[in-house]
Order: sequence, then C-alpha cells, then structure tokens
Amino acid sequence: MTKPKVLISDKMDPNAAKIFEERGCDVDVITGETPEQLIARIGEYDGLAIRSSTKVTKEVLDAATNLKVIGRAGIGVDNVDIPYASAKGVVVMNTPFGNSITTAEHAIAMIMALARQIPAANARTQEGEWPKSDFMGVEVTGKTLGLIGAGNIGSIVASRALGLKMKVVAFDPFLTEDRAIELGVEKADLDTLLSRADFVTLHTPLTDQTRNILSRERLENAKPGLRIVNCARGGLIDEVALKDLLESGHIAGAALDVFEKEPAKEHPLFGTPNFICTPHLGASTTEAQVNVALQVAEQLSDYLVNGGVTNALNMPSLSAEEAPKLKPYMGLAEKLGSLVGQLAHGNLTEISIERSGAAAELNGKPIEAAVMAGFMKQYSDSVNMVNAPYLAKERGLDVRSVRHDREGVYHTLLRVTVATSQGPRSVAGTLFGHQAPRLVEIFGIGIEADLDGNMLYIVNEDAPGFIGRIGTLLGESGINIGTFHLGRRETGGEAVLLLSVDQPIADNVIQQACKLEGVKMVKALSF
Repeated sequence: MTKPKVLISDKMDPNAAKIFEERGCDVDVITGETPEQLIARIGEYDGLAIRSSTKVTKEVLDAATNLKVIGRAGIGVDNVDIPYASAKGVVVMNTPFGNSITTAEHAIAMIMALARQIPAANARTQEGEWPKSDFMGVEVTGKTLGLIGAGNIGSIVASRALGLKMKVVAFDPFLTEDRAIELGVEKADLDTLLSRADFVTLHTPLTDQTRNILSRERLENAKPGLRIVNCARGGLIDEVALKDLLESGHIAGAALDVFEKEPAKEHPLFGTPNFICTPHLGASTTEAQVNVALQVAEQLSDYLVNGGVTNALNMPSLSAEEAPKLKPYMGLAEKLGSLVGQLAHGNLTEISIERSGAAAELNGKPIEAAVMAGFMKQYSDSVNMVNAPYLAKERGLDVRSVRHDREGVYHTLLRVTVATSQGPRSVAGTLFGHQAPRLVEIFGIGIEADLDGNMLYIVNEDAPGFIGRIGTLLGESGINIGTFHLGRRETGGEAVLLLSVDQPIADNVIQQACKLEGVKMVKALSF
C-alpha cells in the first residue's frame, strides 16, 4: 500500500515531520517557495501542512490534483480559499487550541501595558529621561472588562481577568446563560457592553458579520475613556475612526496585535498618543509553536491513514476512534444515497436522512455527509463528503436530519427519503453482523439485497413467467446474473426485481427489457 505523501511548506517545529513519518506518511519539508513553485510541486501530495506564509489559492488548488487535506498550524485560515477547497473536495483543518493560552496571555499583557503606559514609559526612560510625573496609570482591579467573543480564547481571558479582580461582561451570540454562569461573566448585548466597559478585548473571527464590529458609530457611543485590545483579527475595528478618537481623547488607549493589512510596516495609527502595537505576536511563544505543529501533524496523519477528522472547517469531525465504528454505517449511507439518487426523478426539493436504533446513538454528521456524497454522485464525478453539501446547496436542495430513539424491526436502520414532484421516494437499509450493508426497503416495498457493482432495477406486474422472460433476455445477451432479489407490495400487485450482473448492461438490452410483458420501469444501477 502506497503511503500518503505530505508537504510541509512553512517553517514549523521539526518534530512535526517525525510525527508524520511515525504515523505512516512520507513527508517533504520544502519552505520558502514562490506560488509558482508550489503550483508546480503540489500535484504529487495528498496532504499540505502550512502556517500563515503559504497562500492556498484557487490556482494552487487547481494544480493539487491529489490533495485531500490542508492543515493550518494555528487558528486563522485567511490564507486558504476554503469555499474553493470545499468545492474541490479538500478537507481544511486548523488547530484552534494549540495557541489559545498564548494568545489569551498576550491580551492580558496588552491590558496591563495600556493601564500603566509601559511601552512609552520604557522608551523615554531608556532615552535618559526620568518622566515619572508624565505617566499616571489606572488600576485594573474593580474595572469592567468587555469581552467580545467568549469562545475558547475569550473564556481563558475571562478567567485571567476575574483573577485580576475585574468584572467581566461578555457579548457572544452563541453564549448561553448557563455557560455565562459557568464562566463567571455577565451576558450583555454589544451596545450595553460598550456603554459599561473600561477595557474591551476582542476574540472573534473575521466574518461578514464581525467586520468593523467596532465601527465609528459604536466607538463614538462607547463609554468615554475606553481602552481597546485586539489580539484576534485585523478588520474588526474601524482603524481610521480609532485614530480620530484616540487623538480626541474619547478613547483613552488602544493596543493592537493585528491589523487589517499585514505586514503593517506603515500605518496611520503609528505615533498616535496612547497607542501600542505588536507584530501579530499572539501565538508567538515557544510552547504554542510546538503545540500547533504537533497538532497539525497528528490531525493530518490521522485523516490520511485512519480517516479521522479533527478540527475540520468544512466537514463534520470524526475522531480516529469513531472512524472504525462508523465506517460500515457510512458505507451503507453512501449506497442508500446513491440508490435514491439514481432512481428518483422529477424536481428534487428535499432529502431527509433518518437514523433509528443503534444508528441513532452514533455521530450523525459523518453519516449524513456520506448520504449526500452518494446522492450527489449523480451530478458530479468528483464528489465526496466535503463538497457534496455544497453541491446540494447550489441546486437548492434542503437537507433534513431525523433521529429516532426507538428500535424497530431492525437493530439499526437508515432511511433516505427525497421529496420529488411525484411525491416522496424512500429507501432503507441496515447492517448485517454490524458490518455488511443491506437494502431492506425500496419505495415502500420490502426487499433484501446487497448494493454492489452493476445492478438492474425493474418494476413489473407480479405475474407468472416474468422471471423466466428476464432471465432468458439476459442469457441471450451474454449477461451473467450474480444475485437475484425480489419484493412485492401484494400478490398480483406491483413487484420489484433487483439483480446484480457481472458487467455493465448495454442500452439496447435495457430497451428490450422495457418491452417485456408487464414491465413498468427498467433502470441500470452502478455502485
């Protein structure tokens, strides 16, 4: 078996390469290349490990014909075209926890530096002055810290601030009342937070919703004397308005580790009174650099070798421990999705994925993604679990997931239903021996069948002689039957025949089968 091949294209701890090798991957460490050099090289690799220097653009992804996964050693993935990677079926991962403590500590350091004007006092003292009377600081004890974003890093900042005896007010659309109580913070809307806070620190990603979240209007309406810290992402603050309000004194101070455009070697804020800045040092500690490098190596190798998905930004997570247990379910799910996709006709508007029995107790997201991958293969020859949801969305297909705790006739059951202009069409399957995928129902008719290779699906009237007629036709056409499965609604009613054959069935054989007495529909299937 060929080993997965990984490229490390940015400088990171050398132990990352060792982890790849120990876990069964071939790895090349080639850093500092131009985009053109990366484009020329990337086609031979299954995985790409990066930091912030490598830009994974549309052009790089088009050249990456074998690429399956990109791993960013760090949190921010601004340098990866995630929508296009998803469309190409490439998993994108980051390591959101490796530098959490480091970034949180940097934010606290910035708060203290603002409170006591340490950078300016240091500079003037080293210039030979003794400007003791020029620097009157403020205590942080008893002050209110406004926390914008209460996720992993924000929650660490909150705990450190509470240790400094600050009051913490948090704004985060996803923060529940229970979680706020657990963190020891007060939940508030953004305008309330800005009206009360003495210090504000931002810990939120840059999205269309968060861009310029501290706009000129919000800054002007904030509590006078506010001090602002941003160690998250550039673009969260209106930098022009910040400069104006620092100069007017409405904002008492600002400390930025990030800028809208980096590297920020020149900037209008430079030299502004009570302004502090650092060159994106939030993750720059020895411990953090080691942690994120090791984590990205572990995550990529787990995915390439074992199928585990951790901290992915464009597909459901699936731990290496879960993967073996979920693998047969995902195989069944993909086959059911493929079957209903091949058989359903008309204007498809909705797909429903139901899990019952043992299947209901498992991580449902990978199962749902596998259904969609099988279903969307009818529309694209390069579909997988990553890009299937995007292809479905492009076609306006709504996806519903339903979980039933009850156990029915089968110990475990998956059902896939599509809404068509002719009404709902449903197929269901189970696992025999907890491993072997088996179809048990098709469009309301009970039938037990394997779904494998080339198959023929026939809907016919339940009447004597039909099996002989179809067998004769296939035999005369030189087609050998592998398996033969029958089902019917009722005696003399509609029946279903599902059989496997040893080779693809030619169109002329399909046409002849359609002319047989009692036949309503004939469809060649492939799995």
